[in-house]
This record gives sequence, C-alpha cells and structure tokens, in this order.
Amino acid sequence: MSDQRLFALAQAAGLSIDWVDADGRPQQATPEVLRVVLAGLGHAAGSPAQVEESLRELEQLDDRASLPPLLTLDQGQPLDLSRHFAPGAAFELLQEDGSRIDARLDDQGRLPAFAGIGYHHLRIADRELTLAVAPSRCHSLRDALQSDRPNAWGLGVQLYALRRNGDGGIGDTQALETLAHSAAAHGADALAISPLHAMFSADTYRFSPYSPSSRLFFNVLHSAPGSILGEYSLRQAIEAAGLADELRRLEALDLIDWPAAAQAKLRLLRTLYDEFRRGGHPLHEDFASFRHAGGEALENHCRFEALHAFHARDGVPRDWHQWPDAYRDPRNPAVARFAAEHADEVAFHAFAQWLVARGLERTQTAARTAGMRVGLIADLAVGADGGGSQAWSRQAELLSALTVGAPPDILNRAGQSWGISAFSPEGLKRHGFHAFIEMIRANLAHAGGLRIDHVMGLKRLWVMPAGAGPEAGAYLSYPLQDLLRLLCLESWRHKAVILGEDLGTVPEGFREHLIARDILGIRVLLFEHDWGWRFRPPQVWPDNALATTTTHDLPTLHGWWIGRDLDWLGRLGQLDEAGLHAARASRAQEREGLARALAADAGAEPDQPIDGDTLLDRSAAFIGHTPAPLVLLPMEDALGLVEQPNLPGTVDSHPNWRRRWPGDCHHLLEAEGPARRLHLLDQARKRNPS
Repeated sequence: MSDQRLFALAQAAGLSIDWVDADGRPQQATPEVLRVVLAGLGHAAGSPAQVEESLRELEQLDDRASLPPLLTLDQGQPLDLSRHFAPGAAFELLQEDGSRIDARLDDQGRLPAFAGIGYHHLRIADRELTLAVAPSRCHSLRDALQSDRPNAWGLGVQLYALRRNGDGGIGDTQALETLAHSAAAHGADALAISPLHAMFSADTYRFSPYSPSSRLFFNVLHSAPGSILGEYSLRQAIEAAGLADELRRLEALDLIDWPAAAQAKLRLLRTLYDEFRRGGHPLHEDFASFRHAGGEALENHCRFEALHAFHARDGVPRDWHQWPDAYRDPRNPAVARFAAEHADEVAFHAFAQWLVARGLERTQTAARTAGMRVGLIADLAVGADGGGSQAWSRQAELLSALTVGAPPDILNRAGQSWGISAFSPEGLKRHGFHAFIEMIRANLAHAGGLRIDHVMGLKRLWVMPAGAGPEAGAYLSYPLQDLLRLLCLESWRHKAVILGEDLGTVPEGFREHLIARDILGIRVLLFEHDWGWRFRPPQVWPDNALATTTTHDLPTLHGWWIGRDLDWLGRLGQLDEAGLHAARASRAQEREGLARALAADAGAEPDQPIDGDTLLDRSAAFIGHTPAPLVLLPMEDALGLVEQPNLPGTVDSHPNWRRRWPGDCHHLLEAEGPARRLHLLDQARKRNPS
C-alpha cells in the first residue's frame, strides 16, 4: 500500500502525520496507527482500495457540505461567501433581536460586517443557514470585576469532599452553598468546583468526575433535596426508606463509599419522588416547567438512564452498543414506546435532575448575593464515556469508537489514555455545532465561569481506538476558530469568564489564540521554575493566566514538601528503588529552590528553615502577589492537607475522588490555619499593584 495515499487520507480526515512532542522532538505517526485511527473515524483504510474509496467519500462529503448549516464570524468582520454565491447575490438576514436586513453581497462575494452579536438566520439564493456572530473576546475578569486591573481570588473545591450533617456521605449543593457564604466573608470572588457531570445511576462503581455519562446534565448524587423540598419532607422520606442508620454510617467515613452512598441516595430520591408524584406539592409546576425547558436533550438522558438499568445482565448494565438494535438509536420508535411503558422511571430521572439543577442555581445565587463577583466556576471535562448518555443521544457528533488521551509529556512520561470519547470534527460541522453549543450552555446555566479541562482539545486531541494504549494514537484536528467564536458568544450571553487548562503538550502559537480571546490559561506554582530549580518570582508571572499552587492531578503543597506523592509511587511500583532515590534527591533541590523564592517574596532570610505551616502561608501570599487576574487556592492547600485528590495512572490502587475533608462545611475555613492563609491571600491581592 502506498503510504503517500494513506497519508493523504489521514490529512483529509484531520489527522496530523507529523507533530512535535513535549521535549521539542519531531514525531511522525506510523501507517499502522493511522489505519486503526482512521477506522475509528469511519474511514476504512485497510487496503489500497479502501483508502481510495474513503478519499472519494471525503471529497463527496466536502462537496455536499460545502455550505454547512452554521457559519461563525467575528463581530464587525465581513464573511467571504464567494465560494458559494455570486457577487451581488441578494440576501435576507433575520437577526436574533427580530430585526431584518435586506441587502446584497459585495463585488467580492462577501457578506458585509454586522455589529449585532448573536445567532442570526441568513437566507440567500435558495439556501438557509445560521450565522453565529461572536464578539472578538470572551467576557473577562475585567468585565466581571469592572476593573482594568482585576486581582480576584477564589478557592478550588472538590465538591464531593465537603461535609455537612445530613449529606449521606457525599458532598452536596447545600454544603457548597454554606462554603460560598463562608468564602465570600473572607473576600473570595469565586469557587472553582470539580466537574458535576451526570454519571451512571445504574452503575455506581463509576464515579470519576472526568469520565461522565453526559456533560449536558448533572450528577444527581450531589443534590440536596431538603434544600428544595424542605427538611420536613426529607426527614419523612429518610424514615419511610429506613435509611437513618445507613446515612449516619456513610457520613462518618473518611473515604467515600461511592456504591453504597449512591445506592442510599438513589433510594432516598425514589422515596421522595413517590411522594412528590402523588400530586399537590407546590413545586409541581416548577418541575413541569423544568422538564419542558429541558426538551429533547433532557428526555433522551432520562430515557437512557432507564434503558441502561433495564438492559442489565446479572445486575451489570450493558454498554448501549450491546443493546438490541431498536434501542441503540434514540430516534427509533421503540425507544419512545419504552419510555411510554416506563413513564414513571423516566420521570424519576427528570425529578432527580431537577433537584440538583435547582440546588446549583440556588448556590450560585447565594454566592453572588454574598458578594462574590464571579461565583461558581464550573469544570468541563474533556470528553464523555463512549457508552454513556451523551454519546448515545449525539451519535452523529461524537466519536464513540475512539478514546482520548495524551502522548508522553511533562505530566506523564508514559502517555495517558483517559477512556473517554470526544466530538467528531466532521459531525460538529455537519450539524451546525449543535452538540458543542448545548454543552457550553448547559455548563454555564448556573455558573459565573467555566474551566475547560485540557483546553488544547479546541485545536487537537490525541485519539486512539478504544482499549488501545497511548502509543497507538494520533492528533485529530478541530475547527479552532469556530469553537473559539462560539465560546466567546456564549461567554458574553451568560456573562461568564472562561479558563483553559493549558498544561502538558501545548501546540506552538496556541496560547496566543487564548490570550487574544481573553481565555485565561493556568500557571501552577510547582511548575514555575527553570531546570536549575530557580522558581520565578511572582512579579514575572503572566497577567493572562490564573495562578494556583497545585491541581487535582498533582500533589498538595504539604504532600509535595514531605514527598508523600513519591511514597505513593514507590508503594505502587511506579518507581523502583533507584528511581525513588533519584526522585527524592531531585525533590530536595526543588524544595530548596521553592523555599528561597518564598523567602525572597516574604522578605525573610533565605536559609531559614521553614515548616509546613510557613510553606503554606508563604505560598498563599506568593501566588497572591502575581499579576494573575485570578488566583485560585485549592482547598487542600488552604487546609494544609497531605493527600492529593487524584493520582493519575491509578484506578483502584489509590483512593481517587474519594477523600473527604475534615470538619463541617460551616467551620472549615474558620480554623486558625485556613483563616490565616485566606487573610494572607486576600491582603496580597489587595496590595497587588497589578
């Protein structure tokens, strides 16, 4: 087979043949890898004949879809339509505000520039399409704070880790609401929370927030039904379900028992729903309104949840790809018949979504009322499980046969396979970016900001066949400018700031695109040094990225300082004795470098020994002194905890996403250490000349 024709097919399908790794070394995808990835994209390439046929299909597809159903453009810029229409062609533009413009293309076949941002309906010749006219940049911290020199700060919160009496063993929206009041009283403007995406109600052993069933809906286990339905109704339901002792047991655990806590919570929710559906509840109308507004997307998710539980074998739900043919397509009449026959089950899942959505809405309102100028910052996972609700309901726009990960980089030298699917670039364009737009809207519905995990996915993603390792992957390109414009447009419509996690292998010039669109990158204290372990002083940090001490995938500061992460790597066999010895020696140099930088910032003696409390205090002030428009202090570092939330490369050997914080949410920030650190951070921000 001619590799050149295979390479031509790969490039036509959006795959990169050549790329540069995190160490700056040129790499090339092998023909073997390209063939299997192309198959996952739906382009057979196993033989020369298949390659030629796939090339012809792509060319025909390009001809049929040469004018997609949605085009994006920047506000105040003309749009070149000369490929599709003759110069001077008459058009009618129905703008989002209801006004109408009748005009013609100019002599170069361009649509004239328009000032109004929004989604407008264009009729030209015999064609109709949507124009998404975007502002040049996102709603920024300058806009949110109404300041040319924003210097806000907030906390990074793993929601599941919060505790309150009555939470049933999992942090919920009521605990988050309490924390919002407390953080605002200390001067915080934001709470950046872990992903709250919908999981699998029928498979409670899957609980990683970054491997969700759907990024369109929420994890119902985080609902606080008493805050919506009333504490009296909640107490009655607990008694009726016989759950009082089990809930108390779950709440006392140091690590979340997700299967048991989920089983108890779902049983409680079903008891509440059984009472609610009998009628007469004053919130019936609100629930009906919520369900109507959720439309097809909500209905499909609830139908998926019911079908997923129904198609279980020996108590284990099956991937929708293994369901009977009639149920694999949400538009099949058999699915509608199933939903009618199991109407109460479908309605229950809508009820559960209603409770958690209203809880988040209430929390964001409370945060803003308490004085936060941003409030909640939602976290958008890079993909969703290929066997989940979103992949089932949006099959034409998601790649369920491929999984996403990362090649070897500075974060993980072995590369990563995340076991999640991502959008299909071809599918997005063919369907007017519908799935992307609805996802952004869903995640901004009850938030003042959005953190996009692995934001490089707007430009390219490392994809591989499901079940394959990262070495069997290749980069798949995405329509960056279209996605950036849609982000800017939705950011302005929701008045929400956008953050992008740009750690790992970052394409050359990519950060400049983020800066131009007012999307904040992320800078992490533990990474801000040269290879001589000289940490950069806060004054030279960039003013176009948020500053933080660590992330959920990295050690806590205290854990890093004492080498707790290295202990784990040694215990799990990820480092042998020699590797562990070398890592500890390197860590000692890093510690010395960080201690010197913190001492210089604090005006202290450089060689003076520091303990854990001093490390944490100085670090909080240090990032506060940076010119970053937003500083986020993870709660683990505010509290001085040793253990990290997640250890990449592990599943069950490390208690990922299970650690609960010590202390009730009412008093968590009032202890001496956390209160002092927040005060130091707040003062550093107020004194910051940026």
